[in-house]
Amino acid sequence: MSQEKAMGARYRRNRGDTITGYLFTSPFFILFAVFGLYPLLYTIYISLFKWNMLGSKEYVGLRNYRLVLLDDPMFWKAVGNTFIIWFESTPLQIFLAVLLAVMLNQAFLKGKAIFRFFIFLPNITSLVAVSLIFANVFGVKYGLINYFLTKLGASPIDWAATSWATQVAVALLVIWRYLGFHMVIQLAGLQSIPADLYESATIDGASRRQQFFRITVPLLTPTILFSTIIGTTGGLQLYTEPFAFLSDLSGGLAAASGGSHNQVLTIVMYLYKSAFTDHSFGYSSAIANLLLLIIILFAMLNSLLVRRLRG
Repeated sequence: MSQEKAMGARYRRNRGDTITGYLFTSPFFILFAVFGLYPLLYTIYISLFKWNMLGSKEYVGLRNYRLVLLDDPMFWKAVGNTFIIWFESTPLQIFLAVLLAVMLNQAFLKGKAIFRFFIFLPNITSLVAVSLIFANVFGVKYGLINYFLTKLGASPIDWAATSWATQVAVALLVIWRYLGFHMVIQLAGLQSIPADLYESATIDGASRRQQFFRITVPLLTPTILFSTIIGTTGGLQLYTEPFAFLSDLSGGLAAASGGSHNQVLTIVMYLYKSAFTDHSFGYSSAIANLLLLIIILFAMLNSLLVRRLRG
């Protein structure tokens, strides 16, 4: 009888611990359900309707998706611009972040904290200030780069009207702004690698290059994968940087359309335009869901690629 009482008391204690654990974690799940899961499900629901937010909703099924994928060249223009800017910014950004992290992780370097601070500073600087700086650097008449090009005898570049030039300028803005963030992540990954591995490799006669490719890169792969996924997710949702850059360089109308030739019109910019300029909330919801699918596919592809490279 006493054994049954002990088992009952243990069961009640375990159940109490389980309930306590759920109570402690419930705020996260409640906030996620309210601000994450519900908007996602509601966006999927709205994408099945034709709705301008003021009138009644008209159920159209998957017509919005068909129109976006088959009858909307502007959507594919936005997709192409987004991937071009991503390709010009994210791979180079991750590479430079790893390179800077390795340099700042060296024991002989003095004043490492100062270097880390100044590299990370653009990430916490107001984007308005950053866009103003880049607008002055890439200005058509009085920009710093065009000034040097003129001094070298070359023709100045219209950074706001030339497709490749605007995309390169926005990519450089993205690299400059988020390089410090990724560098800090890579630095944390480097400092988690045991120093004994490098000491053993040095005793065995391994060069710095061999240590980098045989120890650093394999053990840093999970951190690189994390940065790549973060950079891909942010790059595919690019909105603020091209909009702020074009607003300071050529005005709000050009910024809203992604440039004079839609050269930096990204998916999120087109989504915003469809929702709040054209008032097609069902259509913009379909674009948002397709963007989510693209991000998920790219995250899976990044994970697969990095795992293969690691193997």
